[in-house]
Amino acid sequence: MRGELTFDDKVIQKIIGIALENIDGLLTVDGGFFSNIKDKLVNSDDVTSGINTEVGKKQVAVDMDVVVEYGKDIENIYDEMKDLIANEVNKMTHLDVIEVNVNVVDIKTREDYEANRETVQDKLSNATESTGKFASKQADKAKQSLNRGQEKVKDNMEPRVE
Repeated sequence: MRGELTFDDKVIQKIIGIALENIDGLLTVDGGFFSNIKDKLVNSDDVTSGINTEVGKKQVAVDMDVVVEYGKDIENIYDEMKDLIANEVNKMTHLDVIEVNVNVVDIKTREDYEANRETVQDKLSNATESTGKFASKQADKAKQSLNRGQEKVKDNMEPRVE
């Protein structure tokens, strides 16, 4: 039977992205300026962001920029990444990973990384929630003032003397 099995770059990128999620010391695969802007605007679960691949019929080459955690052994992280990528891609596709190029573009403490992960979407959600609470409090105050005003009007309508 004739036929051919091929893999889209996105499939290989997704295998790699999912595999890399649990590497200790690897904070993120950095997709560059425009990817970072997108990630700052909207919560995204796009595991392929920042992973570039060249997929042939038998082989794969991988390029990516990463941010690693301060204090971790970067060479060990790189070795772990290479092994994991080669094993996962080969296990699922039978393609050989012939090259893994990793460029470390930043280094951060985990605390700095977590603090910087808040997106504009998160900030808007928090602002909307705060605004809703504020508006609710103001409405309650206005209602109380209105009730006091009605009481005063009632008091003023009744004769003061008998």
